[in-house]
Amino acid sequence: MRKGLLGTFLAVLLLSAACTGEREKPAPPPAPDLSARPPAVAVQDGPFAAGPFAPPAKGAYVGAWIKPDELTHVGRLAAVDSLESSLGRRLDILNTYRRFDQLVGTASDQEFLAQGQSLMISWATGDNRSILDGEHDRLIAQQARRIRKIKRPVLLRMRWEMDRPNLRATMWSGADYIAAWKYVRAIFRKERADNVSWVWCPTAEGFQRGEAPDFYPGDDQVDWTCVDVYAGADFQPIGELMGPFLQWAAQRPKPIIIGEFGVAKAWGSANRAAWLRDAERTFKANRQIKAVAYFESDPEGNGPNQQFQLTGDEAAFGAFHSLVKDPYFNP
Repeated sequence: MRKGLLGTFLAVLLLSAACTGEREKPAPPPAPDLSARPPAVAVQDGPFAAGPFAPPAKGAYVGAWIKPDELTHVGRLAAVDSLESSLGRRLDILNTYRRFDQLVGTASDQEFLAQGQSLMISWATGDNRSILDGEHDRLIAQQARRIRKIKRPVLLRMRWEMDRPNLRATMWSGADYIAAWKYVRAIFRKERADNVSWVWCPTAEGFQRGEAPDFYPGDDQVDWTCVDVYAGADFQPIGELMGPFLQWAAQRPKPIIIGEFGVAKAWGSANRAAWLRDAERTFKANRQIKAVAYFESDPEGNGPNQQFQLTGDEAAFGAFHSLVKDPYFNP
């Protein structure tokens, strides 16, 4: 009799635990009608002072970061080729990430350039005060020479997302970042790396907090303004997420590139597709936005709120495919 009672008790416990687990992972809500909301609009319409990497006269370029299975020459080529084959077109801009000590001009860089694509180099420069102390002059000059050898305009995001709180230990302050930016630009100028358009790219959250503008080097130092914006932990229309940035950018005669954008898998296929359709509408309503680049990646170790890959999600990928095939994004 005791064994029967114990078995019943354990079964109830297991059922309760299963129900608790289900409550911890609720189904995503139905896709909202994001098209019912008017998109936020930046008022600048050009012409823009953009440096050597000129924006299109009409419409916007489209690009992506595509995380390869292996960070090798073959892996990078395969990742880009696979996505482009699925989309039925070449991307205009390929985002590529480099540590401070990783140089541009790899074999895969050269192959992409030979195919007519442009590079956006996201360069993770180091501690701003060590830069200002001259500790990295040789490395910075070497990078400048490697970029100069490309002999084509490139976009350079020097320490993108510099406003993130977890980077404060190496950024120190907005003033330190601005001083380091000017220091690095001076070395590039000395090395005659004049094929660079300098892209200043904080986060949408940094503008919501009001901190990002403290890191802006100035209109005379920046060629393209930029923002990284995600529907990760917070599912809002992209226009609302980056609204404070757009209002700020509208006061500057610079083209905008959306350096990274993505919508997390946690929100479900229907919501993701709706968010991307709204993103397309928002980009087209903002004539100052001259390039956009999706973050096609599921970073290792991240939860579902930080997983953004569209491949394998039929509805979401279909919405992105619609964007890249739109004539507006084929200038």
